[in-house]
Amino acid sequence: MKSGTVPEKPPARLGGAGSLRGHWPEYLMEAAALGIFMVSAGAVTTLVDSPDFPFLALLPSPTVRRALVGLAMGGTAMSLIYSPWGKQSGAHMNPAITLAFLRLGKIPPWDALYYVVFQVLGGLGGVLLTVAVLGGAFTRHPVDFVVTVPGPAGIPDACIGEGVISVLMMGAILWASNRRGAAPYTGLLAGILISLFVTFESPYSGFGMNPARTLSSALPSGTWTAFCLYFSIPPLGMLLAAEGYAMIEGPTAVRCCKLHHRSNRPCIFCGKRVTPEF
Repeated sequence: MKSGTVPEKPPARLGGAGSLRGHWPEYLMEAAALGIFMVSAGAVTTLVDSPDFPFLALLPSPTVRRALVGLAMGGTAMSLIYSPWGKQSGAHMNPAITLAFLRLGKIPPWDALYYVVFQVLGGLGGVLLTVAVLGGAFTRHPVDFVVTVPGPAGIPDACIGEGVISVLMMGAILWASNRRGAAPYTGLLAGILISLFVTFESPYSGFGMNPARTLSSALPSGTWTAFCLYFSIPPLGMLLAAEGYAMIEGPTAVRCCKLHHRSNRPCIFCGKRVTPEF
C-alpha cells in the first residue's frame, strides 16, 4: 500500500439518516457546485445574448457567442472538478453521472439519492440567484432562464444530440479516470467536451445532458417543452456508456466514482485520500 493512503477497507455503508449525518458536507458541495455552474451559464449567456448588453451587437455570429458561453461553462466545470470541494464530493453535478456510478456499484443508494436531491436544489438556487441579480435580462427572450428546449430541427434531432453527448461524456469520464496517465486530466477532458457540446451541439437540443440543470431552469420559467426528453435521455445515455465500459473493461475496472480523486480527507466511497492504485 502506498504512502498517503488509508486502509483498503472501504467506508461502512450507512442508512438514510446515517448518510445524511455523515456525508452532508459532500451533499452540500454537490449543491454548491451545480449552483455555481448555473450562475456561470446564466450570467455569460445573458451577457452575450441579451439585447440589454452590447455584446450581442458586437458579436453578431451565434457560433462565436456559443463558443464564448462554451468556454465559460467548460472552464467553470473544470475549475469545480479540481477545486477542494470537487475533489471531496467527486464533482458529479449531474444526476445522470451519479446514477451511472450507482449502476456500477461505486456509490451507495442513499448517497446517490441525496446527491441527486442536492444537485437539484443547488441548480435551482443558482438559477434563482441569477434571476435576483440580472432580472429581466436573464428571464426574457432570448435568454429565457437558459432553458433547454429542442432546436429548430425538432425533438428527434434533440433526442439524438442528447444521447450522443451523454454517451461521450460518461465514456470519456470512465476511460480517463481509470487510467494512470489520463486520470489527472479527467476534469480537463470533461471541460473541453462541455465547451465543444455547447458550441456545436446546443443548436439541436440546447445542451441539456443534465436533468437537474434542465429542471432548475424549468421550475422558475414554467417552460416544460420536451421535458421527458431531458429527464430520460441523458441518464439512459450515461447508463449505456457505463454498461459498455464494464462489459469491455470488466466489472472491477472502475475504481471510484470521483472525477478527480485527491483530497485531504478519506473518500466517503472508497476510503482513500488519493487516487486508488492502478
